[in-house]
Amino acid sequence: MAQLWKGRFKKELAKETNDFNSSISFDSKMFEEDIKGSIAHAAMLGKAGIIDKSESEKIVAELAVILDDIKSGKLNIDMQSEDIHTFVEGELTSRLGDTGKRLHTARSRNDQVALDIRLYLKKEAETIIGMLKRLVLVLCDKAGANKNTIMPGYTHLQRAQPITFGHHLMAYAAMLLRDIERLEDACARMNVLPLGSGALAGTTYPIDRGFVADYLGFDSVSQNSLDGVSDRDFCLELASALSIVMVHLSRFSEEIIMWCSWEFKFVELDDAFSTGSSIMPQKKNPDIAELVRGKSGRVFGNLTALLTVMKGIPLAYNKDMQEDKEAVFDSVETVKMCLNAFTPMIETMTVLKDNMRAAAAKGFINATDCADYLVGKGLPFRDAYKATGELVALCIDKGLTLETLPLEDYKAVCALFDEGVYTAINLEKCVNDRLSEGGPSPQSVMKQIEFAKNKINAE
Repeated sequence: MAQLWKGRFKKELAKETNDFNSSISFDSKMFEEDIKGSIAHAAMLGKAGIIDKSESEKIVAELAVILDDIKSGKLNIDMQSEDIHTFVEGELTSRLGDTGKRLHTARSRNDQVALDIRLYLKKEAETIIGMLKRLVLVLCDKAGANKNTIMPGYTHLQRAQPITFGHHLMAYAAMLLRDIERLEDACARMNVLPLGSGALAGTTYPIDRGFVADYLGFDSVSQNSLDGVSDRDFCLELASALSIVMVHLSRFSEEIIMWCSWEFKFVELDDAFSTGSSIMPQKKNPDIAELVRGKSGRVFGNLTALLTVMKGIPLAYNKDMQEDKEAVFDSVETVKMCLNAFTPMIETMTVLKDNMRAAAAKGFINATDCADYLVGKGLPFRDAYKATGELVALCIDKGLTLETLPLEDYKAVCALFDEGVYTAINLEKCVNDRLSEGGPSPQSVMKQIEFAKNKINAE
């Protein structure tokens, strides 16, 4: 396949140079975007009178046939081509002759590839948004079924206060809702047409950029031709948003891994989403969660690679920018792969409610409620805090819990205690009384679920 730039050169390109320079191994996945962008460009050339309308129509029609042929498998992409743009234009020219050669009028590969990658990443980001929405809805359903499931809440990985499993799950739903917003914001800034920027300085042809923008569904056109071809902020922003998605999935995975262990045994993963050991027959391993946790580093590395590539590039286009695609494409595919496995894993896992309740009964996680009980009796909070701390120390010495400590021991520490303290420190009451907005009470959890579902349905 001949290079599009061959006229200036007298010698054949060395195989080593061609192999090193080629990008078709990864940019071929943008074949549909490349062809759709070319169709829009050809239609504009005819409308603006830059090429004959009849030739424009032939190009548009034949590009549509080429697209269908690739999708159906009738036409295979030549992986010896320099890039997907070269392949498509070469195939068009082989079919239409000189008419096909008119397609590239008023266009450079610089603004062409900038267009292709925007179209491709916008489509992929929208797919990921849909996958995140599905995961949020799974969490909402799981949280609703566990709005009364008592479990210990943790700080510093130490049992802290009683919450519900539904409340815990909705914390991750809140994170994922922010991820959706970040991706939507990234898509909005991505939705700017760079085509028409030319190589860097626009074109002398009377092109109609607004027509192409409308044709392809862009909100606006780039306002500076240098920036139009050299901007990869949208790649960085998408890679950053995907990295944050992976932070959240990795944190969630870490908890799933702990909850599956015999030390916690809060959940059990479905057999279809677990693996075993080649030597230890008793093992049931949370491999999906571990892989998600591990693949987060891959996505973070892609973001670092993109930032590093872009940080020292002068305006406008430089070949370094060919490195944008593999990194951001890999992040997209990795996140999709993780969500595809992670969501059904969560959907099918079994919640071991009794184990969660038993863990909540230990660790004095109702100590704050005990202190609040004394505050209700008129004692300043700091004095109530000190008295409760003494009670916890006493329980530890006697091998008791606050629920089993005799009332006389309570009164020995503070005379304000009476039988009502046992009601105040009941775990169910501790949770149900936390009615503050965003708290763990069943009513609050249901409001969080309603909020999340409304956010998703509104979009």
